[in-house]
Order: sequence, then C-alpha cells, then structure tokens
Amino acid sequence: MMKKVRLGIIGLGTQGSTYAGFIADGKIENMTIGAICDIDPAKKDVYPDVPFYDNYIDMLESGDIDAVVTTVPHYLHPEMGIEALKRDVHALVEKPAGVYAKQVRELNEVAASKPDVTFGIFFNQRTNPLYRKLKELIDQDEIGAIRRTNWIITTWWRPQSYYEQSAWRATWNGEGGGVLVNQAPHQIDLLQWICGMPKKVYSNVKYGYQRNIPVEDEVTTLLDYGNGATGVFITCTHDILGTDRFEILGDKGKIVVDDSKTLTIKRLQKPEPELNGTMTMQDVAEIMKGGDVSNIYTEEVIEFESVWGGQHMEVLRNFAANILEGEPLIAPGSDGIHGVSLANAIHLSSWLEKEVELPIDEELYFAELTKKIEAEAAVK
Repeated sequence: MMKKVRLGIIGLGTQGSTYAGFIADGKIENMTIGAICDIDPAKKDVYPDVPFYDNYIDMLESGDIDAVVTTVPHYLHPEMGIEALKRDVHALVEKPAGVYAKQVRELNEVAASKPDVTFGIFFNQRTNPLYRKLKELIDQDEIGAIRRTNWIITTWWRPQSYYEQSAWRATWNGEGGGVLVNQAPHQIDLLQWICGMPKKVYSNVKYGYQRNIPVEDEVTTLLDYGNGATGVFITCTHDILGTDRFEILGDKGKIVVDDSKTLTIKRLQKPEPELNGTMTMQDVAEIMKGGDVSNIYTEEVIEFESVWGGQHMEVLRNFAANILEGEPLIAPGSDGIHGVSLANAIHLSSWLEKEVELPIDEELYFAELTKKIEAEAAVK
C-alpha cells in the first residue's frame, strides 16, 4: 500500500501554485507532489526536483503520479477528468465540474464505470464548519419543512481591469459564462447541497450590465422547489458594498447566515401552524411593541472563524485519505453536475425568457451556448 498519494498538478497558476505550496510545506501529511504539468516551460524551475510535463496525457501515463487535480479553465475539467479515470488515475476536478451538464454527465458516466478509482470535486466550502453545521441543522429537521430560501451573495466585486487580464476571461468561448461559472459555483453548490435542487427556475440575468463583457455580471433567480417552497438567488460582480446573507425559513423557525461567519438560529416554541391557530392580534401587538418573545421563540448565535487555506487543505487531505483508507469523500465528484445543471438552468431561463424545469434539456442548453460562442466570435 502507498503511504502518500503522489499528486499530479495540471496547471501551475494561482490555484495550482497554492496547492503545490501546501503540499511542499508538509501541510498535507498524506500527499506529495508527484509531477507538474504546465504549458509554460518557465514553470519547470519552480520545483526543479519534481518531474515536469507540458502535456498532461504524458504525465498521466508516466507512472509518476497516483492522482491529479485539474487547475485549468472550466471547459477542460471534464476532458482531463475522463482521461485520468480511464487510466485508473484518481481525479480531483476543480469547480465547476464543467461548463455544461452534457459534458459533466459524460465525466460522471466514466467515473461510474471505475468504482475503484477515486473521483472528487474541489468544493472546499463543504468543509467550512459553518456550512457543515447548517446542513446538519436542516438534515435534522431543526426548523422543520423549508418554506423559503434567500441568498444574496454580491461580495464578488471585480473591476474592469480584472476582466482585461486575459483574453479568455469572462467570455463564452474561454470561460463559459460570468459570475455563475466563475465566482458563485460554491454558493450554488451549497444551496442545493443544503436545501435540495429546485424543480423550476425563472431568472432575470443581465449580460455586460456594469462591465464591458459579453457574459453575465448580474443575476436574480426565482427558485420553485415544487412543494410550495420558493427561493431567491441573487449575485453580481459590480457591488463594491456587497452582501453575503443566506436565510432559510422553515415552519419551525428560521436560520440566517451573515457574511459566512455568523449563524443565527431562531427556533419557534411551537410550529408556525400551531401558533397561527392559537395567537390573537393582541399577542401580535405585544411582539411588535418589543415585548417578551421567549414564549414564541428562542435564539442561538454561533460565530465561526475561517483559517485561510484550511478548507482547501482539508479537501486535499480527505481526497488522499479516501484513496489510502477509504475515508468517505466530503465532495464526491458526481455531485458536481448538480451545480452545473442549476447554473445552466438559470442561463437557459434568461435566454429563452421563460421558466425552465429541472433536469434541463442538456442538448438544448448546449445548442444555445454554441450560438453564444458563435455570436461572440463574429464580433471579434
């Protein structure tokens, strides 16, 4: 049995360099850098004692590695994941799992045919103690059946200079979208992981609204969970005074997350339907005047601290532990399709100007995305 997983890093950019640094510094005790692949030959000198490749297929077939992480543009995640899995090389794909659900489904099908090969996705926010606690509360029915979800996540402010760093950035052909595929995939994943997938979405998406880009920089989406519950998801990249606030209302209380740091749990003493049947308007007036509400609900506030890099390190450790010891994955790679499908549905609703049901028509989405890519190319 191997004692440490030899990780091949495909793409030694910002993320790849961060992961390599964690491993090189001994912060991932069950992992070593097996090899590095990058198209820039100058990066060979960063870790001179580590095998270096300019072609990822050569690295996959080298025998130098046990697993790979794909820190590359979104379109390449499924392709590289598939090629790794086919060769029995464990694959950890970056988020999002891909740009469109059709290609991610192909990745999942290959992974399903290789049950002995580990397939994970880098959803590091699933290791965040706050969101793990939130999921636990919802799973344990702490606030009852969900009635409504609201997430405003507009803390992604990006100036025009950010988009002009690279020609591929914030393009349909190079990146596959804007805020939905670049900045907000973690929140989209957490939303469905904690609250479940909606059955329908209706979205108002603005493209190049406050930035000179062809893709989306403002999103407002109405979610329909199919059982009476609804939700709203709002995100953008032009709010320099951004908000991060996630509310989940249930029939036994409410949970509010502020700035991904504070968790406030308000538990009703009785379910709302029971209070509805017994309370009078005089009771309501007392509450509105700031009276004693202890007979109505209790409140618990939990503060969380996040150590920079800790969540990413935990994903790497857990991925290696699954390979070495069978430890359950925090984020199985097959889960990646859910967030991609939801983002695709938001786009598709906007493009078709109508409500869209999930699961989406994956062929239709791919056809509409292709139109966007072709139109983009025509104006260059």
